[in-house]
Amino acid sequence: MKEEIISLGIETSCDETSVAILKNGREVLSNIIDSQIKIHEKFGGVVPEIASRNHVEAISNVTNKALEEANVSFKDINLISCTYGPGLVGALLVGVSYAKALSFALQKPLVAVNHIEGHIAANYITFKELEPPFLCLVISGGHTHLVHIKDYTEFEILGKTRDDAIGEAYDKVARIIGLEYPGGPKIDKLAKEGEANIELPETHFDNLDFSFSGIKTAVLNLYHKNPKTNKANLCASFEKASTNMLLRNTKLAIKQTGLKKLALAGGVSANSYIRQEFKKLEEELGIKVYYPNLQLCTDNAAMITSAGYYNYLKGNIAKMDLNAIPNLKIGG
Repeated sequence: MKEEIISLGIETSCDETSVAILKNGREVLSNIIDSQIKIHEKFGGVVPEIASRNHVEAISNVTNKALEEANVSFKDINLISCTYGPGLVGALLVGVSYAKALSFALQKPLVAVNHIEGHIAANYITFKELEPPFLCLVISGGHTHLVHIKDYTEFEILGKTRDDAIGEAYDKVARIIGLEYPGGPKIDKLAKEGEANIELPETHFDNLDFSFSGIKTAVLNLYHKNPKTNKANLCASFEKASTNMLLRNTKLAIKQTGLKKLALAGGVSANSYIRQEFKKLEEELGIKVYYPNLQLCTDNAAMITSAGYYNYLKGNIAKMDLNAIPNLKIGG
C-alpha cells in the first residue's frame, strides 16, 4: 500500500453538493461545498426533488473545482468515496451514481460511507491526535446518537432519539415562532438576547435514549396560547432544556463506559450554547471534549472522504451494484 493515499469523496445526502480531496484521511487539500440553502429558503425547508435536480447540475463543476484547488488530477486519485445513506434517496443517488462512474472510468476502488460515520470523522480532520476509543454525541437535523467509537470502523449505539432529532426540533420550533429556515442558527442567535425563564419539559428514559417531540409540542402549545411570548426568552429556554437532555445522557454514558474522550459531531454541534455547556462538562468530569471546526459540522465531503479512507484501510470496498439506502443505520 502506498504511504501517501489521495482520496476523492462525494457528499450529496441532502442539500449540499460537496466534493473533497484529502491526503491520508486527515489532511484536507480541498473541500468544495455548493449550498442550496438560498434555493430552499422560500419553501421553509428542503424540497427533495429540487435538491436532486440541483445536485445533478452542480456535481461536475464542484468536482472540477475540488481537483483544481487541490492541485491534483484524476490520475493522482487513489480511491473514490461517497455517501450512500442515510439521506434523501434522490439526492443520494446523484452522488452514488457519479462516484460509481468515476470509479469505473478511473479503475479506482469505490468506498461506500455512512453519513453518520462521516460526521464522526470530521473530528479526525480537526484533531490530528484523536484516535479511538472515544464517545461521540452525533446531533444533527436527522440524528441524535450517543455512539461508542471502538475503532475507526467499529461503532456501538448506546442511545438514540425515539422520535424527532434535536436538529429537527430546532427547525420546527423556529418555524413555530416565525424564524426563517434554517432555524437552528436563528434560534442560537436570538437566544443570546433572552433569558431561560420559561419552564419546558425535559424527557428522560431509564436508558440513554432521547426524545424531543415533547419539548417541541410544549413550545407549540405555549406559543399558540400566547403569541406575545418573548421569542428570545423562549429560544433561550428551549436551548437550555434540550441541552440538559443531551448533558444528562452524555454524563450517564461516560459513567457507564469509563471513556475520557468525548467528541461532538453534526450540524447542531455548531450551536454556541451547546459548546459552552459541554466545555463546562469537560471541566466538571475531567474529560477531553472535541468539537469539529465549524465548517466541518454541517454536511461536507471532507468528513466523508476521511471516513472513506479508514474504511479503505479496513478493506471495505464497494461493488458496482452499490445503491443508496435512505434509512441506513450505524452500528448494526
